[in-house]
Amino acid sequence: MRRTLIALLLLLALGAQAADAAPRITRDAQRDVMLTIYNGNLGLVKDVREARFAAGLGEVQFMDVAALIDPTTVHLRSLTDPAGLKILEQNYEYDLLTSQKLLEKYVGRTVRLYQGDGTFHDATLLSTQGPVFEIGGQIHLGYTGRLVLPALPENLVAKPTLVWLTQSRSAAPQRVEASYLTGGITWKADYVLVLDATDRKSDLTGWVTIDNKSGATYRNAALKLVAGDVNRAGDGRREGRVMEMAARAASVADATREFKSEGFFEYHLYTLDGRTTVKDQQTKQLSLMAASDVPVTKRLIYWGAQDYYRNSYGVPISNQKVGVYLELENRKEHRLGLPLPKGKIRVYKADASGSQQFVGEDWVDHTPKDERVKIKMGNAFDVVGERKQTDFRKLAAHLWEVEWEISLRNHKQEAQTVTVIEPIPGDWQVLSSTHRYEKIEAHTLRYEIPVPKDGAAKLVYRVRIRL
Repeated sequence: MRRTLIALLLLLALGAQAADAAPRITRDAQRDVMLTIYNGNLGLVKDVREARFAAGLGEVQFMDVAALIDPTTVHLRSLTDPAGLKILEQNYEYDLLTSQKLLEKYVGRTVRLYQGDGTFHDATLLSTQGPVFEIGGQIHLGYTGRLVLPALPENLVAKPTLVWLTQSRSAAPQRVEASYLTGGITWKADYVLVLDATDRKSDLTGWVTIDNKSGATYRNAALKLVAGDVNRAGDGRREGRVMEMAARAASVADATREFKSEGFFEYHLYTLDGRTTVKDQQTKQLSLMAASDVPVTKRLIYWGAQDYYRNSYGVPISNQKVGVYLELENRKEHRLGLPLPKGKIRVYKADASGSQQFVGEDWVDHTPKDERVKIKMGNAFDVVGERKQTDFRKLAAHLWEVEWEISLRNHKQEAQTVTVIEPIPGDWQVLSSTHRYEKIEAHTLRYEIPVPKDGAAKLVYRVRIRL
């Protein structure tokens, strides 16, 4: 009878303790998750779960949230009874349970050291470095055996947790949605352009790379990506914490999805067709777009420089390189016509053996449809330019005449056309020119100079400048 009474009292005590503990809403109660990722290390999470709240005032733990959550952005609403649930107080518990944290909580307190034979010593933990104990008035550095703590300290949690004080009209089960912003998650676009043998056609594929270091896994999530320059108010402390908690991620590829694009405010929203799982500490790749036979224009450009006119000698850079650029138009008739998010584009071309070789890369900015994409590939090897100032005269105060000679040499076995861009300051007039020119801006001339195969061409022009 006595043993039965003791057991009953223990059960009652455990029941009272369980009743006092705040109920937990874990990922097991999750019914849906929606994830929107922005370019600038930011994600919007909408987490829908089944939950039961105590009628009236009650405390509840919403667990398994992102470790880099911004608690000031949390919003909870009931999808079942929107007017019947309110949050009166919110706490974000992120002091995570680790062995080091446990020791830190017990500095200055009594712990127990067990030996291999089952005996033990009561000791006072003086420092976690060593660690250092006081046993029987003596100081001990380190210990043998097992260190046992009498109880779990307060304010330590196994996972980042939101703790809410709620006021609920009903104790019936309901479906709630918690939305919040988190750092540690970002996405970027990468493009691969494969040129044909003529450099006039190409195949373009785009990939989305998601890097998740937010401290949470988003299973079977409805995924959206926002492309655009979203302004955010700076917070140095928050950014420092994000950087501190970031870590390296492993690489996982998944190219079975497609994205649909739509205009959204002043940005573009890409919605994944289907769902995907974005794991914590994972880099995931998804197919963004693919287009074949996209027309490409290759340009050789020889640039002038405004600095030539800043002194009375006008000394130019005589061995300036000829730049190589690729241009394509983001138009529907060119098998594109989709908003292209900012990203890095890498260009490949097959060599004589048919093996694809890397030939250059560049960054492309957010590009809406019907706009042009310009890719800097590098500098030409077999096409060279040389610039020479053949005359420089000061006619009067603030009035000069300058003559330039630009030599272009082509060592290829095919004829090339080189675009020459010449900046001219002040109020100017071309007095003579060996080639036809175009005034493309107030202070810029453009020439299109044909250069024969394994040959040369020479451009000479004279300009009068008033500054």
